[in-house]
Amino acid sequence: MTNRHDSTAEPPPGLDEPPAVPLEFAAFCELHRPRYLSYARVWLPDQTEAAGAVQQAFAEIAVHWRELLGSSNPTAHAWQILRGTVGEHTRRPGPDHPAADDDLAILHYVVGLAAPEIADVIGTDTASVAGRLRRTMLREASGW
Repeated sequence: MTNRHDSTAEPPPGLDEPPAVPLEFAAFCELHRPRYLSYARVWLPDQTEAAGAVQQAFAEIAVHWRELLGSSNPTAHAWQILRGTVGEHTRRPGPDHPAADDDLAILHYVVGLAAPEIADVIGTDTASVAGRLRRTMLREASGW
């Protein structure tokens, strides 16, 4: 005879387990979470808020995951979702959010990513990142 009130009894499979996520999405999150978090911390110095913004971005990416995978550049679309989410958390209207090239400078000079890593994060090629970083540096230097 079994005791229905036995505290050592395990719940039926699946009740306490988180919902399964596609392996590709889990790998994407594992790869990009540290870099996304470093970027968010630049704009949101409170670590809890930065982590919340990144988690919110990943939740949005998860909602659109199948659609993103069918796009020509899933990583670039995911990056735009992250940028938008971080921008919402800064409580500044859109025009005050940095230009895309300014984000590259932040990823390079503040976060410390090399051009190939930045290209991986934002979904573009290394040559494009290097050229845009040079233009940004020249634009800033001419304003000094």
